[in-house]
Amino acid sequence: SGNDNSESLPESIPSAPGTLPHFMEEPDDAYIIKSNPIVLRCKAMPAMQIFFKCNGEWVHQNEHVSEESMDETTGLKVREVFINVTRQQVEDFHGPEDYWCQCVAWSHLGTSKSRKASVRIAYLRKNFEQDPQGKEVPIEGMIVLHCRPPEGVPAAEVEWLKNEEPIDSNLDENIDTRADHNLIIRQARLSDSGNYTCMAANIVAKRRSMSATVVVYVNGGWSSWTEWSNCNARCGRGWQKRSRTCTNPAPLNGGAFCEGMSVQKITCTSLCPVDGNWEVWSEWSVCSPECEHLRVRECVAPPPRNGGKYCEGLSQESENCTEGLCIQDKKPLHEIKSQNIETASDIALYSGLGAAVIAVAVLVVGVTLYRRSQSEYGVDVIDSSALTGGFQTFNFKTVRQGNSLLLNSSMQPDLTVSRTYSGPICLQDPMDKELMTESSLFNPLSDIKVKVQSSFMVSLGVTERAEYHGKAHSGTFPHGNNRAFGTIQARNKATYIQNLSSLSTRSELKTAAIFGHLGGRLVVPNTGVSLLVPHGAIPEESSWEIYLAITQKESSLQPEGTDVLLGPEVTCGPSDLSVSTPFALTIPHCAEVNSEHWNIHLKKRTPQGKWEEVMSVEEETTSCYCLLDPYACHILLNSFGTYALIGEPISDCAVRQLKVAVFGCLSCNSLDYNLRVYCMDNTPCAFQEVVSDERLQGGQLLEEPKLLHFKGNTFSLQISVLDIPPFLWRIKPFTACQEVPFSRVWCSSPQPLHCAFSLERYTPATTQLSCKICVRQVKGHEQILQIQTSILENERETIAFFAHEDSNFPAQMGPKAFKIPYSIRQRICATFDTPNAKGKDWQMLAQKNSINRNLSYFATQSSPSAVILDLWEARHQHDGDLDSLACALEEIGRTHSKISDITETEIEEPDFNYSRQNGL
Repeated sequence: SGNDNSESLPESIPSAPGTLPHFMEEPDDAYIIKSNPIVLRCKAMPAMQIFFKCNGEWVHQNEHVSEESMDETTGLKVREVFINVTRQQVEDFHGPEDYWCQCVAWSHLGTSKSRKASVRIAYLRKNFEQDPQGKEVPIEGMIVLHCRPPEGVPAAEVEWLKNEEPIDSNLDENIDTRADHNLIIRQARLSDSGNYTCMAANIVAKRRSMSATVVVYVNGGWSSWTEWSNCNARCGRGWQKRSRTCTNPAPLNGGAFCEGMSVQKITCTSLCPVDGNWEVWSEWSVCSPECEHLRVRECVAPPPRNGGKYCEGLSQESENCTEGLCIQDKKPLHEIKSQNIETASDIALYSGLGAAVIAVAVLVVGVTLYRRSQSEYGVDVIDSSALTGGFQTFNFKTVRQGNSLLLNSSMQPDLTVSRTYSGPICLQDPMDKELMTESSLFNPLSDIKVKVQSSFMVSLGVTERAEYHGKAHSGTFPHGNNRAFGTIQARNKATYIQNLSSLSTRSELKTAAIFGHLGGRLVVPNTGVSLLVPHGAIPEESSWEIYLAITQKESSLQPEGTDVLLGPEVTCGPSDLSVSTPFALTIPHCAEVNSEHWNIHLKKRTPQGKWEEVMSVEEETTSCYCLLDPYACHILLNSFGTYALIGEPISDCAVRQLKVAVFGCLSCNSLDYNLRVYCMDNTPCAFQEVVSDERLQGGQLLEEPKLLHFKGNTFSLQISVLDIPPFLWRIKPFTACQEVPFSRVWCSSPQPLHCAFSLERYTPATTQLSCKICVRQVKGHEQILQIQTSILENERETIAFFAHEDSNFPAQMGPKAFKIPYSIRQRICATFDTPNAKGKDWQMLAQKNSINRNLSYFATQSSPSAVILDLWEARHQHDGDLDSLACALEEIGRTHSKISDITETEIEEPDFNYSRQNGL
């Protein structure tokens, strides 16, 4: 080239003629690793001289190392030359291309040049340009993991690891690692789940990428439907069902649960069994030679059908046809006559005894009726319609005018009712409702005796418990849609019907009412326990007597290990009834809701008295639904029974909420004053029981109760009295502080936990008491109650016990029991039950009402929206916050009308008309 001609050559270059040099070895490209120099070599034949040129400049001959030999075959001279290239030389070169070197060989004929060999500094950066990203892919889907290795010289080679083991794509045709460093799995298998790492390496170093987790999931698939079950009704209209499970395949590695219903129901009709009945006897046959004649009958009026019973009794009957005058079996006539005479005498004897028994019974009945006609009644019967099944109005006579135990001069009736009624009784005077206890209306019962006791609690607004004495009511379930209940609904009266047959002991709080197709709400007053019977749950033209009860004192449920009973044991019944639309049972609880600290279960008592688990609150099931609010659990069920909530603490941070209340009363010694500090479950029914016990002891609530968060960390509870005024009051030494072991507080007990303190005043002139009650868990929460009260009853301020006084309305039937008007409810269900392009709209309705779990339960219902609204009714029975529901509907974008703006007339009139149209 032109450049080569202008370059100066070494001084001693031979010019003799010969052949051109042939390169036997040319310099190769090389990489400098760290600070180690590299060696470039060149070998040519024939060659008299070889010199290196780097970056266009001759390398000084002193830097060359030369070796010379003779080729034995040709006899030509062979020369081999070496040079070193250092890192510093490469770094100091700043040219448009890489550092390069080539060698030039001379012979007698001329020169030859070798290839250019580049020299580069090798390196590999630390950070990957692109790390592989974790993926979740369905089974048989394609997996593509991208990897761009760090920049390096020479370029890094990539290798993939799965769970730290190298992947060999040659051994698995399903895996390809050749495409631009990416890992491609054509069809994902369950075994392909794992942690994948991209490894990059060159002659300098190795680098690891971030690991990418690949999860191959399996979406659930339905199994085949089971066979249809037998019709559940032995007679008439019923239903049969079939089911399937999400096991074909089962969801795996977070795969989606099957969409659709796991249970299908259809209506069915079973032929009713018809019991057989005898036709009339035939005429007697002709007298036979044996002196007998016969008559027969057949079981054909009607004949048994569809599994009905065959007629009982004989189909053939015979008797002597000569009145004993005939000689039978050649016996003398007088023997036959004597036998007949004995038989006749026996008949006469039994007839006489029967007549005597009847006469005695008539005499007893007569005396009883006479005594009843002479008795006095505690009520005046104004209308005789009670004897014919109508509604009877009563006026109460006040027996006691005053009571020294009452803080206010309240009057409470003492009733004694002793009469037989054939229909329900309704108190129509609004003033009478104020005097009613939990048992305001009674079922038709014979010999009812109701004794209502007064106490100071009446003046405080606390639910008065009544003592009931009555004969067992042998009513049947369900009742027919009889003549009386339509009148109640038409007058918009809230009926209170107590089932007195099971209220024989003090250990149960119970309320009952008769419900029809319109449904309603049943409440055990001031306990937080309620039952919502949805509209349509009871068939039309039927009415059922439903009761709700709380078992107090000793519960039959004994939790195992560290499990605790979190609320009352609640029974709703009758247990042999089941409804097509789930009813909502609300049970209060005392747990601080946190799934990381509590595992809460719903249990049901079997007919044999054992307890079995229904479900865990966090469980996904279609058999029932549990919604856990901060202070109550709302349960959707299809069958009645006895239920309870059990809490299993799964950490020491599990909190049981305790209500701390202080009661006080004067002792028999007029100078002493007793303080009783209760720590009970934070449920209304637990507080109700304490209030009832304090009522009997004359106690007075001194301060609004406070909430204590008691942790399951095995530390005890300390209760102490502080800041007692000196020179006015004193307490015995060493009694101002009491400690209760952890197990006594944590485990459920039939008796509420309390500590008593006795304070003594120095003089009767001291009528004011001020002090502090400190309740604290060691290394835990603390509450201080400031007591400032008068020990004189007439100067004491009354403290309200319950936030929601529901004792006046233990039962509500029909539209008035629900917060959402029926017409609005129908429109909501019609709108949200209809599918649209984005999925089931009821799911959005559930989400806006904070129902985000176990949506498959609602999918199995005929109207998911209706069940969601029933759950809303159960949660908002006290506030009835229709504004929040309207806002939720507006957010969804399905309606822009505010429910709460509906006028009172719009709410009442359509519901009233609806109830009349349905005959209720």
